[in-house]
Amino acid sequence: MKSKVFIVGAGPGDPKLITLKAVEVIKSADAVLYDRLVSKKIIGMIPKKAEKVYVGRDVGNDYEHQNKTNELMLRYAKRNKNVVRLKGGDPFIFGRGGEEAEFLKQHKIKYEIVPGITSGIGSAEYSGIPLTHRDHASSVVFVTGHEDTKKTKEAVNWKKLAKAVDTIVIMMGLSRLEIICEKLISGGLDKKTPVAVIQNGTTDEHRMIKGNLLNISKKVEQARVKPPSIIIIGKVVDLSDKIGWRK
Repeated sequence: MKSKVFIVGAGPGDPKLITLKAVEVIKSADAVLYDRLVSKKIIGMIPKKAEKVYVGRDVGNDYEHQNKTNELMLRYAKRNKNVVRLKGGDPFIFGRGGEEAEFLKQHKIKYEIVPGITSGIGSAEYSGIPLTHRDHASSVVFVTGHEDTKKTKEAVNWKKLAKAVDTIVIMMGLSRLEIICEKLISGGLDKKTPVAVIQNGTTDEHRMIKGNLLNISKKVEQARVKPPSIIIIGKVVDLSDKIGWRK
């Protein structure tokens, strides 16, 4: 298992939601590069012998930050280390795991992907929101509300998306919530379409604010909701009143 990089999903926040495979590779690690949203309890699973390196990204130069993380993976791998690149959620759902795998492939470094529960799914289910439902939603889409700053135009066509799917899950979209809601309404989505904003999903600080496309931005502002937060839009949001299980 030496000189291999494991790109690992740590799950959405509740440390008990990490997979057995993820725990196995963490415990065998010589070096762990971990992100900001990884639970402290999961970080506590890292062996004392292993080097722990925080590579969490704050607001700033995304490209410079990612390049440094890539170089760290390469450096440890070339030192014949068993490396774990530990990410919150799932590495391939807005986690840049694909970019990191491409980088490792380019440099002929062996790697393995260990899936994790993405925050969009974990937050919804801990809130009693089924993203699909036989009576209410036959389709679901995961989109980012925060796109690459180098893009010359927005890749997500919100107006077309409005009528294309039943449930919309938005990651990293809190700062643009009002604009997104306006675009979805312009695309033909009913103003009264239910919306849930879930902060710190699956953790002890889990909380949900509900409203509709017309009033959710104001409710979120009044409640002082902060990142990390997931936005869910669609009829399924109302099912949380019936099947919500967390007290």
